[in-house]
Amino acid sequence: MTASMFGDDVPLGPPAYQVLARKYRPTRFEDLVGQEAMVRTLSNAFKTGRIAHAFMLTGVRGVGKTTTARLLARALNYETATIHQPSMLLDPPGVHCAAIMAGTHPDILELDAASHTGVSDMRDLLDGSRYAPVSARYKVYIIDEVHMLSTAAFNALLKTLEEPPPHVKFIFATTEIRKVPVTVLSRCQRFNLQRFSTEELANHLANITAKEGASVAPEALALIARAAEGSARDGLSILDQAIVQGDGKEVSPEQVRDMLGLADRSRVLDLMEKIISSDHQAALTEASALLEQGADAPVLIKDLMDVVVEISRAQALGDSYAFVGPADWAKRTKAMAEKLSPAQSARMWRLLLQGFEDCA
Repeated sequence: MTASMFGDDVPLGPPAYQVLARKYRPTRFEDLVGQEAMVRTLSNAFKTGRIAHAFMLTGVRGVGKTTTARLLARALNYETATIHQPSMLLDPPGVHCAAIMAGTHPDILELDAASHTGVSDMRDLLDGSRYAPVSARYKVYIIDEVHMLSTAAFNALLKTLEEPPPHVKFIFATTEIRKVPVTVLSRCQRFNLQRFSTEELANHLANITAKEGASVAPEALALIARAAEGSARDGLSILDQAIVQGDGKEVSPEQVRDMLGLADRSRVLDLMEKIISSDHQAALTEASALLEQGADAPVLIKDLMDVVVEISRAQALGDSYAFVGPADWAKRTKAMAEKLSPAQSARMWRLLLQGFEDCA
């Protein structure tokens, strides 16, 4: 209940739903999945006091660049009743942690370079960097999508980036590292955030599904993990949608396929087996049937490309080959791998890639 301007009590509505990608955003470095090398390097730097003044975080969408930037800002300004120095151990939360994660701390400034590309925006930012922090140890500038800055903005940044005030730290994030000038990269400590493997992401989604009290079939989770293409945020967004599809019951692989416009994996394997055995008429009939049942042509070609990649992996790994999904899929993939040479697999992949590009 809350008081209205007229003195009577007005009931509050139900709390707004928080999507899984925000609800399960990591709050400690230990929660970052698949980024062990980066966390290890940063931990050693903090222990020895060799903390860089600028960090460049790069990787595909949804792997945790902005989240890592905020965790770094917390680590740099970590302070409790007993700890008064930067620390990678963020449990229990420090006095500045809640405000930093909420994006409301006066000394942690987040800038979206996509909407602030000009040199005037950069000059305003640099003018503010001369002043000491309000309450934290460091004034931290987090610049997302930094590759979107103009050439003039990059040039304005260079001098301050080379010799920043002792109370200033820069954290940059980008999906297009090649568009960032070498002169900027050379002044930063660079970390490449890794994509999630399909197996890691499927396990991550299974853990979150259990925490939510939902039920999703393991094969459906594998489909979601593959569709996310290494992006945890994409995977959680698809999982959010899939749980709604289940309506309180177990989410089946068929529901996920229908939702994403995917072909049945076993039928894609059927199609590939017919292609490999040169049964052209049966292959065309199977492809037509999949398209008529709702599969998108580009998605079907991409599924076939995935199968060829798995065939190549099976050829290279031999008995140690493993696949995320039913055991029957791995068995059939190994059988197809024995019928093709590596050169044939490579040629088949190139032909499918050409077809995919023609459909795009």
